[in-house]
Amino acid sequence: MSRKEAGGYRERLLAAAVSCLRDKGYARTTARDLVAASGTNLASIGYHFGGKDALLNEAIIGCYEKWTERVEEEIFGSAPDRPRELLERAMVALVDVFEEMRPQLVVCVEGFPAALREDALREKLAAAYARAREAGVQMLRRAGADLGPDSPVTAEALVSVLIAVSDGLMLQWLLDPASTPDARQVVDALAALSAFAG
Repeated sequence: MSRKEAGGYRERLLAAAVSCLRDKGYARTTARDLVAASGTNLASIGYHFGGKDALLNEAIIGCYEKWTERVEEEIFGSAPDRPRELLERAMVALVDVFEEMRPQLVVCVEGFPAALREDALREKLAAAYARAREAGVQMLRRAGADLGPDSPVTAEALVSVLIAVSDGLMLQWLLDPASTPDARQVVDALAALSAFAG
């Protein structure tokens, strides 16, 4: 494949960043690694992203945003009949994809320790989570899943908890896939917790 066919430098650098984050991690990826993996040059990193860290940050955020889009596509492939079906579809899109999405999961996890030390990445990750929460709230509204005026929880809080469940399961799965519950088990567990708390 010629370089022209492979896409522009920006796209090639982002793809290389995902690959390097997965294989080497945030801290060990160098600008030269990115150039070698992308077939570009050092100047192109500065031109398109302003620097290596900004490129890596953009790749991490891109993985989060693609995952949010995928969840929405999964939920609304057809109209859900009832709230539990909406939750089941969401959990399938968030949990039962771990094997398929392993490279992206590694990239997502790589972002957390880096964000603790880098303000720009922390702000971008916080904004990505805010967009994911808003997308989740909009999905609830689109599905007509009204929590009702007497609900003890807001739609935003509900979506935040579901994201936390997904993130926690993602970490467990990366460490021990065989012991991590699947989407149906998660929904059943949430129902049991609801009954226990009710």
